[in-house]
Amino acid sequence: MKGTRSGCVAVSLVLLLRAVPVGAAQMPMFRGTAESAERERAVEVPVSAVVVAAAPATSGAVDESGERPLPPGLDAGDRGMHPDPLAGFNEPVFGFNRWLDDWLLRPVARGYSVIAPEGVRLAVGRFFDNVNVIPRFVNNVLQLRFERAGIETARFGINSTIGLAGFFDPAQSWLDLEPAPNDFGLTLRTYGVPGGPYLMLPFFGPATVTDTAGRVADWFMNPVPWLVPFYVSVAVSATRNALEAVNYRSLHLDQFAEVDRYSVDLYGAVQDFYLQHRARQVEELRQSAPPRTTARPDAAEERTKPGRWRRVR
Repeated sequence: MKGTRSGCVAVSLVLLLRAVPVGAAQMPMFRGTAESAERERAVEVPVSAVVVAAAPATSGAVDESGERPLPPGLDAGDRGMHPDPLAGFNEPVFGFNRWLDDWLLRPVARGYSVIAPEGVRLAVGRFFDNVNVIPRFVNNVLQLRFERAGIETARFGINSTIGLAGFFDPAQSWLDLEPAPNDFGLTLRTYGVPGGPYLMLPFFGPATVTDTAGRVADWFMNPVPWLVPFYVSVAVSATRNALEAVNYRSLHLDQFAEVDRYSVDLYGAVQDFYLQHRARQVEELRQSAPPRTTARPDAAEERTKPGRWRRVR
């Protein structure tokens, strides 16, 4: 009983230390030009686990109705449109994430951005994206997206060799093999599992109950904890994810500056953005999903053989 309890505590500690922004490294290859760098900075990324959830609250302008405007992409009908039965837990955690960003993550990221040129930071982001290939590959297979799984395999092989361990992305720049995020939360949703209540996680940021379960499943796909002692895997995971979070934040120091204008309901704005983003991802996956069953067009031409073959009508 004691060993089981210790194991549960250990797993919880590792999950807590994996403070990675959602989609933190989904960026294309840096091609060495100012135009490419600008395009990489403009790539749409999901809400960061700490960055958006930690946007500082300041006063902002109000519209004619006396309310501050919603973030881009949302309209008046989206204000408070999502049920939030866990608000009593979510709002204090949201405040903690904001405090953590104000006093730790953003200052460190700002100093890191001064030391490391932008090209280096973009390359580091691509490296982290490359090493996270296993969850994407497995989830594409679970979704029967075998072509996409093959693309992930090809991208990993090309970028790990020609791309120097993933610091560059020749798979995209030379062969047009585009990166695409995927996770077990999306797998569950594509099979009809409801997203569940909105959930704000410490360090990890916005999620839902289903997405949280998906993150746990994705974590178990990481081979490191299965290959090395526990204390080594904790140190490796904590270090890697701290570096990834700082690197991502350094590339998006001003991305959410406009959120200050919406501080009248910053919590609701983050919730709306995250839930709509995930809904859009699920819809895109469902639209591109292959059929579960495939009819054989030549079935009627099968020959008949007693005891083994029969004609299909």
